[in-house]
Amino acid sequence: MPKHIARLLALIVVVALIAFSVRTFLIPDSFYQYGHYRGAAVAEIASKVPKLQGSASCLLCHKKEYEVWTAGIHRKATRNDAIQGVVYKYGPGCEVCHTGPAGNHPSKQAMPLSIEDKVNSITHHEHKVHPANVPGRNLLLKPQDMRGICLNCHEKLAGRPTEQRQIDVATHSGDELCTQCHNPHSPRIVFANLPPSLRGDAKAGKAVAAACVGCHGEAGTSANPAWPNLAGQHANYLVDTLKTFKSGVRQNDMMTPLAEGLSELDMRNVAAYFASTRCVVTGGDQAKAELGKAKAANCAACHSAGGLYGKGSVGISGSSAWPNLAGQNAEYLSNTLKAYRDGSRTHAVMTSVAKTLSPLDIENLSAYYASVSCK
Repeated sequence: MPKHIARLLALIVVVALIAFSVRTFLIPDSFYQYGHYRGAAVAEIASKVPKLQGSASCLLCHKKEYEVWTAGIHRKATRNDAIQGVVYKYGPGCEVCHTGPAGNHPSKQAMPLSIEDKVNSITHHEHKVHPANVPGRNLLLKPQDMRGICLNCHEKLAGRPTEQRQIDVATHSGDELCTQCHNPHSPRIVFANLPPSLRGDAKAGKAVAAACVGCHGEAGTSANPAWPNLAGQHANYLVDTLKTFKSGVRQNDMMTPLAEGLSELDMRNVAAYFASTRCVVTGGDQAKAELGKAKAANCAACHSAGGLYGKGSVGISGSSAWPNLAGQNAEYLSNTLKAYRDGSRTHAVMTSVAKTLSPLDIENLSAYYASVSCK
């Protein structure tokens, strides 16, 4: 037999032996279980750190937010009040809103399942590389998407359990985002005060307030009962109000030009000043106030420190985003509700509320809130 033929046959035998050895010893038994890949890979992938780890995994880095969540109604929606350690099954947890655009956060280990995943995933290794610091990444869903998540459970639909809070979107909030009024970590807990980085300087604000004293008084008590008192008002609400005048969302012959001349720092400072001044009870017709007290139960969710489900000071809004009504003049409150009712002033929530009030209801409510303690 020619040497080259012998060598060729020997090569074929060697290749056959290698192929047999690979097939026998190196390819797992489950390789062809579901086609041309390893069936056992399913279990291997599942054993890795998953993208969804459950709300308990957020505790290490986000203690404050976690404490708010665990104290609220969404935590209580879990079975036996338990926190799911792997996948949250019985109520909205952290990863309902904090997934999607965040890649594989909060995983500490990347789990790419394809070349595309390898390119797009973010490794959260030992908490050194946080997705929030990566350009183009956002740890939250878009506000409109988050609104849809809330409505998945809370939009009024036939057949839903009555113990689950339900709303008619059109009359409840219109196009307003849920997070404008509700703390997303626990809807029954109101927003906290402004963080230190956004709080103004009351001393610096006193100088800015010099332009306000003609109408609102040096200490925030207005000379005219048709104008709002600013003393003791939430700073956050005052800043938001000034911004609406400056942007033109609200129009007022006096306030619009004044607001246009203020920087955001000026707004924070003057708001901090008036928030620090002492409010006074303006008083209202007592007979009307007694009648308005019963009607005020509908306002408690926003304009009572305890909210709808707890006890708290009446007329002192639990959220710094909403105005205190205690300490306001009855005339100003009445005029404001009438403006919401006739459409000359609009707000996603207040417009729909005011339309349910009769002129007599407005007078009674205004007298009541003007009579309650603002301290």
